Amino acid sequence: MMQNLEILVEKAKKVRENAYAPYSKFKVGAAVLADDGKVYTGANVENVSYGLTVCAERVAVFKAVSEGARQIRAVAIVADTDKPISPCGACRQVLLEFAAKECKVIMANLKGEQVTKSIDELIPYSFTKEDL
Repeated sequence: MMQNLEILVEKAKKVRENAYAPYSKFKVGAAVLADDGKVYTGANVENVSYGLTVCAERVAVFKAVSEGARQIRAVAIVADTDKPISPCGACRQVLLEFAAKECKVIMANLKGEQVTKSIDELIPYSFTKEDL
C-alpha cells in the first residue's frame, strides 16, 4: 500500500493545479484511494460567496461516491504551505463517513514534507453512523 500512498501524493499535487482559487489564491489538491483500487482526485473550488466554496478533499470524495465507491482506504492532501496541510473539520467528518477502518490521511506540502495519520487520530471521539 505504501507505493499507492506515494502515487496518491503525486496525483494530489498534479490536480492542485486545477484548483479554482481566484480569491484566496490558495490551491489545494486531494486524491482518494477507494476500496476497489481506483483513485479519484479533486481540487478546491471557490465561489465569490465564500460559504459555497468546496474543499479539495470533499470534491475527491464526492467524485468517488458519485462513481459508486463507498469506502476510502486513503487520502492525500497537498498545498503550498510551510508545513503539511491538514483537512478542515468538515472534510474530516466527510472522510470519516466513507473511511475504511484502516483509512490513512497523508498530509503534504510542495516541499515534499509529509505527515500520515489515521482518520481516528484526526477526529477522535467522532460521531458516526454507528451512533445513530
